[in-house]
Amino acid sequence: MMDVRRPLPGGYEVDTDTSRLDLSLVHAWLSTDAFWALGRSYDAVEKAADASVNFGVYDADGGQAGYARVVTDGVTFGWLCDVYIAPAARGQGLGTSLAQVIVDAVRPLELKRFMLSTVDAHEVYSKVGFEPFPNPQKLMVLEREDNAGVVETE
Repeated sequence: MMDVRRPLPGGYEVDTDTSRLDLSLVHAWLSTDAFWALGRSYDAVEKAADASVNFGVYDADGGQAGYARVVTDGVTFGWLCDVYIAPAARGQGLGTSLAQVIVDAVRPLELKRFMLSTVDAHEVYSKVGFEPFPNPQKLMVLEREDNAGVVETE
């Protein structure tokens, strides 16, 4: 759906080629360090990746330094989620650069709505055009019963 390969500052690049993804590393990041996905199983990470457009961030040596995925029908709606930059690569603007690449890749689809949820990265996403949902009272959620009281925010 989206073939993207773009350079980023500092010798990094973003690529949607799934053969480059290290899903074991993505699983480790998400399940142990990303507050919204703590404890997520490898199977869940793999199934989610298979059902998404995946964006890997790679350093100059080809090592994976970040990840994000977009869930979309490619026509009307998209959801940006699981955005993660490895701790060693943080502080270089990679999160903002990754978000901009994703927005640029999604824009030609002319989706009616492209959304995300964040607790602590509003500044990053506002730099690439995201803004607070204008009518949050319209939003609703249906959570699994065994997930009561636990809300994933990204």
